[in-house]
Amino acid sequence: MKCPYCGWEDSKVVDSRPTDDGERIRRRRECFHCAKRFTTYEIVETTPIIVIKRDNSREPFNREKLTNGLLRACEKRPISLEQIEDIIDKVESRICSSAEREISSKLVGEYTMEYLKTLDEVAYVRFASVYRQFQDIHSFMEELEKLLNEK
Repeated sequence: MKCPYCGWEDSKVVDSRPTDDGERIRRRRECFHCAKRFTTYEIVETTPIIVIKRDNSREPFNREKLTNGLLRACEKRPISLEQIEDIIDKVESRICSSAEREISSKLVGEYTMEYLKTLDEVAYVRFASVYRQFQDIHSFMEELEKLLNEK
């Protein structure tokens, strides 16, 4: 590992420990040449998940887009940011654990609605109305009836 102070190409690891989230390894290093210490982080390199949109275009999975959609659906509802992050983590984990590197946006939406439905029905209906693109009041009522029949 190249020293950020003197540019020397060799250093030794003094200390290693996982970060709080457990996703990375924090390493304290010491340069053999100038003896200064610096920190590096090691992460697992993953191949990006590609989302196939309704129009068959493809784009990388974007947590921020899902976060924004959930924030809009959960607006003025008793749902914490932590709960929203938990849903996003579950959806992302489910996507990443599949063997597929491409996933349809429809499936991402279905996973999200599945977790949202158990958390808050109003937020679920809001998210579903945007996601499913209800064309009229009848399609909206059908979704509400499904929800009521499940109870």
